[in-house]
This record gives sequence, C-alpha cells and structure tokens, in this order.
Amino acid sequence: MLRLLAFLLICCCAPCPAQAAAGTSVLPIPLDSYQEAAAIGLPDLLRHRIESVPFNLVATVIFFLAICHTFLTSTFRRWSHRAEARHARKVQAAAHRTDSDGDGVPDEVSFSGQMLHFLGEVEAVFGIWAVVLAGAIGYYYDWDAVVGYIGQSVNFTEPMFVVVIMAIAGTRPVLRAAEACLRLVASLGRGTAGAWWFTLLTVAPVLGSFITEPAAMTIAALLLARQFYALKPSPRFAYATLGLLFVNISVGGTMTHFAAPPVLMVAGPWQWDTAFMFVNFGWKAAIGIVIATSCIFSFSAANCVARRARDAGQDDGGAPVPAWITAVQLAFMAFTVLVAHYPPLFIGGFLFFLAFAQATGHHQGTMDLKAPLLVGFFLAGLVVHGGLQAWWIEPVLQRLGELPLFFGATILTAFNDNAAITYLATLVPGFTDPLKYAVVAGAVTGGGLTVIANAPNPAGQNILQRFFPDGVSPIGLLLGALLPTGVLAACFILL
Repeated sequence: MLRLLAFLLICCCAPCPAQAAAGTSVLPIPLDSYQEAAAIGLPDLLRHRIESVPFNLVATVIFFLAICHTFLTSTFRRWSHRAEARHARKVQAAAHRTDSDGDGVPDEVSFSGQMLHFLGEVEAVFGIWAVVLAGAIGYYYDWDAVVGYIGQSVNFTEPMFVVVIMAIAGTRPVLRAAEACLRLVASLGRGTAGAWWFTLLTVAPVLGSFITEPAAMTIAALLLARQFYALKPSPRFAYATLGLLFVNISVGGTMTHFAAPPVLMVAGPWQWDTAFMFVNFGWKAAIGIVIATSCIFSFSAANCVARRARDAGQDDGGAPVPAWITAVQLAFMAFTVLVAHYPPLFIGGFLFFLAFAQATGHHQGTMDLKAPLLVGFFLAGLVVHGGLQAWWIEPVLQRLGELPLFFGATILTAFNDNAAITYLATLVPGFTDPLKYAVVAGAVTGGGLTVIANAPNPAGQNILQRFFPDGVSPIGLLLGALLPTGVLAACFILL
C-alpha cells in the first residue's frame, strides 16, 4: 500500500509551474469557478475539472484508499494478534535463557503489534489518511494551504458535538433513566431478551428525533450491549442487529428538522420545519422501522426466544442515583442539544458538566472518554476528506432524475457521510420539490450500509465492536443492513 501511495503521489502531485508560481490555493475549489458549458456530459465535465485542478484527483484517490483501509481493519487486527503472540513467545524464550550480560531480552510490548493494532482501529483510519492528505496539500501547494483548508475551511462542529453528547449520554444517571423508560415498553413483552431487542430497535431510534441521533445511538448501543449482545447471539444475528440499528437510527431522526445531520443541512436552505418533516418523512420512517424490525425478529425468533432475559434488567452494580442528579444531567444533555450548532456554548457547558460529574463521582460510575474521543477523531478525519469530494458528487446529483437520484443518493451515502450528500444537494440550482425529497430520503435510507454513511454509526460500532471477533466486518455490516435498507426504501418510495 505504501508503494502504491508513493506512486500516486509522484504521478498526481507534481505541481505544475503555473500553480507553483501562484503560491497558496484556496481549498476546496468553489464549484462555480470551473466555467463549464451547460450541455457538457458528465465524463467530459469530470475530465475538465481534473484538468483544471489536478489535485481533485489526488484528494479523491487518497479518500478511496482510506475507504479501502476501512475494509482491511479486521485484517490488520489479526496481524497484530499474530505479531503480539510471536513477541510473547520471544519474551518467554528469552526469560528461560541464561545471559551473563543481562542483555538480549526483548521489550514486553511488541511495537509492530501495537502499530498494526492502531492501523486496525476503524476510528483511526480517516485520521491517518488525513495526515497523508495534509502532506499532499502541502507538497502540491504549500503549508498555508494546509492551514487554510483544515484550520479554516473545514467545519468540525459535528465531531465536537458527537464527543460531548456521547460522553453525557453514556453516564450512569442518563442510562438508568433511559433504561427505566424503555423497560416500561419491554415489560409489554414480559421483559424477555426479545422484548428488549424489539424495544431498543424501534423506540430508541425514534427518540433520536428529539434527543439527536448521536445520543439515541449511544443509549441504544449501550443498552443493547447489556440486554442483548451479552447473551452471545449467533454471529449472523449479531450483524443483522447491528445493520438494523444503524438503518433505524439513520431514518429515526426524520420526524423533526434538527436531530438528523442530513436533514439539518437542508432544513434552512429549503425551509423545512418539523411539521413538514413529519408529514413527508417521519410517519413513513416509523412504519419502515417497525416493518424492518419485525422482519428481522421473525427470521431470528429462535435466537430471541432461546435466550430468555436471564440478564435483562440486570443492574450495573452501582448504588441508586438520586433523582436530582439525574435531572441535572438530563438538563445538561438538553442544553447540549439546544446549542448543538454553537461549539463555544456546548463545549463550555461540557466543562461545567465535567465539574458536576467530578463532584458527584460516587453516583457516576467510571466515565470513559476514550470512546467519544475516538469517534470524534473518526468524524473529524471524515469531514476533512469529504470536503474535497464535491467536485464529482455535485455534478452526479445534478444529472439524475427523481428515482435514479433516490438510489444514487443511497449508494453515494455508503461512501460518504449522508450529511455531505444532502449539503451538496442544496448547492444544485433548480432542484424541484420531488428531487429534494428523493435526495434526502435516499441519503437517510442508505445511512446504515457502512460505518461512514451516517455520523452516529462510529459511536455504535465503537460501543459494540467488542462483541465481534477481530472487530466489525464491513461486509458483515453491509449484509446485515441490506434487508432494512430495502424495507425503508420501499416505504419512502411507495407510501
């Protein structure tokens, strides 16, 4: 892979004299600066944009390599386990040898094993390749272009918000409050594992329309880990559940205009409010969620029934949380959602929350910020790459009819964040109302196909990946999401 990268950088990144003389270039290139003929075909248009700005191809090739890397993370993790096992044998053998000088004993930690493990962390993939992209920008333009793009042009509000909302939603008081509410619904099915499974995959995604999708994903994934994945379902059912969770969360936020990132991107420019979202998207999404979940449940009923809820309702072992502490933390969560678009406000609120959590630590349990920070790193890397893909995504969207646009947005979402797809749609002039509906419906429908398709997906994968040997397989996730994706596509097209 390194040789391929070097070859691509040599072939594609050599700066032409005009660009070298011009110095710093502003990235991303404005779409209205290309000056193409109106009737030009898509292949000719893309060729013209590459010829006008050769770095377009470089950025897309690096992004493609990052996507390929996500499919190889499980391989890197297997290699890391083998490297660590070999190193452990060397350490054990060295310990039994007699060495008068006391030398020759290797370190206890395998450097190669740790590096391979880092390359196998899906949350690190886009950050790693963002470094490569920054190096390519610096080589092709200059350091000012790197600072101008990553430091000024890229908007990191969403990654920062996800870090904060994950940290708050994952605390013991919030989880216990959510679990108590969901237990009321699960009790209608006698509180079995199947009842918990169905409740968490239907009710929790719909809550995403009010508490935001990242918060709903965090709560649903943490409770699924305790109430379902801890019961060790079959690998096939485990992947089906993960794919269903991602799809349901992606469409579950469409009942309001502020909770789902792809909807938020278009709500202002197209003047869509909550009433519009519910009438055109929300009720269809709710029907699709119930149908898709019922289908998976019926196909895997044996898994749900055989594994009765012997652990359902299991407590996390902590002392009861006073109601006032729960109320305060829910208020912190509500404030974060309210000011989700203003980083100084929600980050300042998060600092106050950390002080409160420290003061009430005996009721908080262990607060682990590693998972939220890794997910934020993943999303930050993704938006760095995604910001340079508009040169080819925008003309593709512009040239599709209503039904092709729906399926095109669904497919494109699998390879880029669905919020980026809908944002680019707002830049296309002359979009009719049916085309606007098609692109948003397609973007949210495809939000479960890959881990990069929807912003909350990395949070769910980070929480649940310990239940999958060698991490979550992208192919397994794709196969698990196909059925619910098809069901939701039918609901948005036919209803």
